[in-house]
Amino acid sequence: MALVPVNEALERLLEGATPLAGENVPLLEAMERVLAEPVIALRTQPPFDASAMDGYAVRAADVASVPSKLLVIGMAPAGRGFDGTVGKGQAVRVFTGAPLPKGADTIVIQENVRTLGDGAIEVVEPTPVERNIRRVGLDFSKGDTLLEKGRLLDPAALSLTASGNHPSVTVVRRPLVAIIATGDELLPPGSELGPDQIISSNAYGVAAVARSVGARVLDLGIAADRKEAIAALVRRAVAAEANVIVTLGGASVGDHDLIHDVLTGEGMTLGFWKIAMRPGKPLMFGRMGETRCIGLPGNPVASLVCSQLFLKPLLARLGGRQHRQDIRKARLGAAMSANDLRQDYVRASVREEDGTLVAMPFGIQDSSMLRTLADANGLIVRAPFAPAVAAGDTCDVLMLR
Repeated sequence: MALVPVNEALERLLEGATPLAGENVPLLEAMERVLAEPVIALRTQPPFDASAMDGYAVRAADVASVPSKLLVIGMAPAGRGFDGTVGKGQAVRVFTGAPLPKGADTIVIQENVRTLGDGAIEVVEPTPVERNIRRVGLDFSKGDTLLEKGRLLDPAALSLTASGNHPSVTVVRRPLVAIIATGDELLPPGSELGPDQIISSNAYGVAAVARSVGARVLDLGIAADRKEAIAALVRRAVAAEANVIVTLGGASVGDHDLIHDVLTGEGMTLGFWKIAMRPGKPLMFGRMGETRCIGLPGNPVASLVCSQLFLKPLLARLGGRQHRQDIRKARLGAAMSANDLRQDYVRASVREEDGTLVAMPFGIQDSSMLRTLADANGLIVRAPFAPAVAAGDTCDVLMLR
């Protein structure tokens, strides 16, 4: 099978992917969820003309010139209005959020008032009409669209939804990713290793990539390099209604015999196998009904780079999120030789110098070396057959952090 170009592979992987159905969740559980439908105001805010400050409700005509002596005829705390009407030479003590008393058309803040005793006050600063008043519907009115479908709910959006009188909200379901590591040589972190064994590390990074775009993760552990062991975990993923099944490795017995044969045996239709990229050439994609299957390479760096390029955009789309890779222009910090037929993603240290990004590629790019990936904050992207470049030349960098 011919190598699939990166952009074509991504298009094929995302084809037909749409946001999952909505579910209703309490507001306290809706942070960083994506709205599946607009939020419509069920009330008007504020529902009445209200004081925006602590002070006194008066007639603007009575305080146009100062000093002005007024008689306090009552009080209006928040949550309880004043029943009477403010007349000439009168004032009502009000607090922030209290309804504006009838007859009043401005609020004098308490700092501009001096108490005289016997219920009298003196206003020492002139206050124009409408000052410090929040008119009914200032924020929104019943029936207004407060938030559009597709909005990622942040603290302000959640508070606005609550203010619109919604105790819960309909959000896009979070996609479920089932992760299956494969390999007789693998043991979980914390294990005592035998002479031919290594630690299984890929699942942790892949799970973190999935969670970074709001997905749920089902880690099904490590399957031995036997078809029946892998098939058992695939069936568990299907039973859990996973939207995406991710396998890690599994190429030890042949080119792609284990994973490919198990998944096709469980009903997967192969979409493509092998990508024209480095690292990450042995990446597989297929469909099992509505479930998407991604076979990631076993090499740790390749697994994580492919997760960034393919898994993350897929999960973002299923979860209703907007996602765009952060690709920027930079200057090369060192010369690079001509590229071959594969698109290259070169680990690099990216820093700013005099307002310009400078990308310094690491000298060794072996796809087993996680430490250089952890040290890298960007990947220099080199197109297939890119010519040799010199230090100082412009390059594209996919920022990782």
